[in-house]
Amino acid sequence: MARVLFINGGSEGHINPTIGVVQELISRGEEVVYFTYEDFRERIEKTGASVRTFDVQKFIKAFISGGRNSILERVNGLLLTADIMIPSVLEQIEGEHFDYIIHDSMFGCGYLLAQKLNLPSINSCTTFAQTKESFDKTLEQFFEKNPSEIVKPKYDEFQRLTVLVKEKYGVEIHSPYEVFCNPAPLTIVYTTRMFQPSNEEFDQTYKFVGPSISSRVTHENFDLTAIKGKRPIYISLGTVVNQAIDFYKLCFKAFGNTEHTVVMSIGTKTQIADLGEIPNNFIVKNYVPQTEVLKYTKLFITHGGMNSTFEGLYNGVPLIVIPQSADQPIIAEQVANNGAGVQLQMQSLTANQLREASVQVLNNPTFHKAVENIRGSFQELGGYHQAVDEIFKFKGQYDI
Repeated sequence: MARVLFINGGSEGHINPTIGVVQELISRGEEVVYFTYEDFRERIEKTGASVRTFDVQKFIKAFISGGRNSILERVNGLLLTADIMIPSVLEQIEGEHFDYIIHDSMFGCGYLLAQKLNLPSINSCTTFAQTKESFDKTLEQFFEKNPSEIVKPKYDEFQRLTVLVKEKYGVEIHSPYEVFCNPAPLTIVYTTRMFQPSNEEFDQTYKFVGPSISSRVTHENFDLTAIKGKRPIYISLGTVVNQAIDFYKLCFKAFGNTEHTVVMSIGTKTQIADLGEIPNNFIVKNYVPQTEVLKYTKLFITHGGMNSTFEGLYNGVPLIVIPQSADQPIIAEQVANNGAGVQLQMQSLTANQLREASVQVLNNPTFHKAVENIRGSFQELGGYHQAVDEIFKFKGQYDI
């Protein structure tokens, strides 16, 4: 039995794919200590892992203080979280032994902690993977498109922060890529190589295991019997950027009092009462057990987060993707390029456009054929079972 240190952030999209991985690791005899936000304690503890937490408000404050307008500002924000993450982790594991570390690809200073603790490291990548070459190309475009008076202070700040991190913690940072992507000798990517953009750039240290989908805690306030046999349209903007009252009302206008049953999840920050009169054919909830609802769904209208997109496709559901932020435009493009749905823009969206897109996707068999092909490719891979197979091969390389 090995002891595993697992470091993650605190968003659904980064946590959920790891649930099955942790369960499988524990079922094969590993002991897992998992760092995350307090909000996810119960979910992680149900896997059998030991949960340690860090201060989410301090983490977010530090991250945002770096700036949000460019990739280099986000890198600096992540570097600023080192003073939150590293002391917190080191204090809570003092005197303990670990055999290897698994860390998220974007949060938690995983690359730095792996260095500090001198542990073999595995990167858990819940977004599309990036090579150093592709990341550097994005960074170069930022440098080329902006005048030096904007770029230079941000790069100077990056260099200042890397010096501070080295002085405080004795760890080296050689490039912004190491901060933003937390590279490791093994990277587990929760998609297929086919669905990954520029997939030919990735060598055998990247293992594409397919979506890692496991059963999750469901809330008792949703009655699944209400949708069985009705093949609903399911609408959700995810768990982060979902305060969109105008969009929810637009959905009422597009689908209200039609032949469709519509399930709409609006998140915990929007009050159902703020939406006004709800059409009789709508079921509106602050929370919906998404993996269960998708088993009955005929069309998924989504923000295009990696988690949601793959859960829809895994269940054979065509998509209308309305990207909001982050990597969602790239995911939306991949969905459209693979024929599994259509992409719409929130800024110019009308009820009529949404209604027409739904008719197009529901009635055109080419969308359903493409979704079935993708679904088959997902299910051919092993998801979290294959992820743990790769982790155990990695252990063998390090005699763990």
